Amino acid sequence: MKATVLIIGHTFPEPETTAAGVRMLQLLALFSEAGYQITFASTASTSERSVSLQNLGIATKNIELNSNSFDVFIAQLKPTFVVYDRYITEEQFGWRVADQCPNAIRILDTEDLHFLRKARETAVKQGFSSEEANIYTDTAKRELASILRCDLSLIISEVERTLLQDVFRIPSELLFYMPFLIENPSEEALKKRHLFEERTDFMTIGNLHHAPNVDAVLQLKKEIWPLLRKQLPNAKLHVYGAYAPQQITELHREKEGFLIHGWAESKETAFQNAKVCLAPLRFGAGLKGKLLGAMWFGTPSVTTPIGAEGMYGTLPFSGNICDTVSQFIEASVLLYTQKESWLEAQRNGDALIANRFQKTDFSEVFIATIKLLETNIVTHRNAHFIGQILQHQSLRSTKYMSKWIEAKQINERKEGFSGVCFEATSEVRSDYKSTPDA
Repeated sequence: MKATVLIIGHTFPEPETTAAGVRMLQLLALFSEAGYQITFASTASTSERSVSLQNLGIATKNIELNSNSFDVFIAQLKPTFVVYDRYITEEQFGWRVADQCPNAIRILDTEDLHFLRKARETAVKQGFSSEEANIYTDTAKRELASILRCDLSLIISEVERTLLQDVFRIPSELLFYMPFLIENPSEEALKKRHLFEERTDFMTIGNLHHAPNVDAVLQLKKEIWPLLRKQLPNAKLHVYGAYAPQQITELHREKEGFLIHGWAESKETAFQNAKVCLAPLRFGAGLKGKLLGAMWFGTPSVTTPIGAEGMYGTLPFSGNICDTVSQFIEASVLLYTQKESWLEAQRNGDALIANRFQKTDFSEVFIATIKLLETNIVTHRNAHFIGQILQHQSLRSTKYMSKWIEAKQINERKEGFSGVCFEATSEVRSDYKSTPDA
């Protein structure tokens, strides 16, 4: 009988709109290729851009928050492995998994460290640099507790793994570094790349429901593009991204060459037509899918230290990394006008793909790691007993909050009451209902 993997997703994956969707699809492929039977469950609904998991041979299940129907479902499924998509999902369902299937291996896919991203965002909005961010927050406590409760956490960035180990003293045995998993472009793909002379204009891309991307577009419009276009008056900037809020769509200015396109129907076309990808990210975490996409299609990038974080290791970056607006503009003009600099950046991108993101460098080791956990789980959990302490009923506030909500909803249905009189904080309330992908 095949071992079963249950993935509890924050949303159903949208690989064409979010880097998180790409990441999840790569993880699903990894389990599928290893021969596991996969079920993907989520409280969210599918969208028109959700990938069809059924066509990939993956069973799907809609689940409810704060409902014992999940207990019945997972007790019947009896998964060998349970993967949580982000720490909030572990908070919502982890205690139920531990109660119903205590021997299931619990894996957290962090996507990125949410507490780090939020701390950097707060710092920037308060007028500080991201380096001055206070990372010792309540969000950090919650996310770190989730990591400690799980048997293994997937960390997408080496920088974040180092932070967890060196600053927060998370044992290395609980962490597995797994970046985006891709393969080198084929010869055919390389031949399809547009040449320097065949490209024009700048571009940027990213899910515009995601705060770092919204901020980057605003920086481009207000700080960077007016100065950059003075030097390159015929150039245009093409902005691609799904779920753009009104404050972004209103920035469209054809006369200024600042073009808001919305969702890119073809990422290949968006990247291949442009000479340079711009990513002035002031905050964020994890790895940036837009920069890896630019490398794949041979498009050099100009970004910030936050944007390039975790991407290049000790190798040259596929473009330029800039600290100031003036540096950003200078680097953008250089790559746009100097063919040799542009070609060198393109070659650097190919080297990064070949040396840092190869699927085969991580997939086999990961499968071997979780199989070892399966046969050695008691010893592993005893060696990291803090996780069992955090599973103790005296520390499971999320369990009793969920049970309270469940009981309240049942009582309201009996009484025919449709309103909500929940006086918890807005943060807790948002975590215990389905929210859109960020």
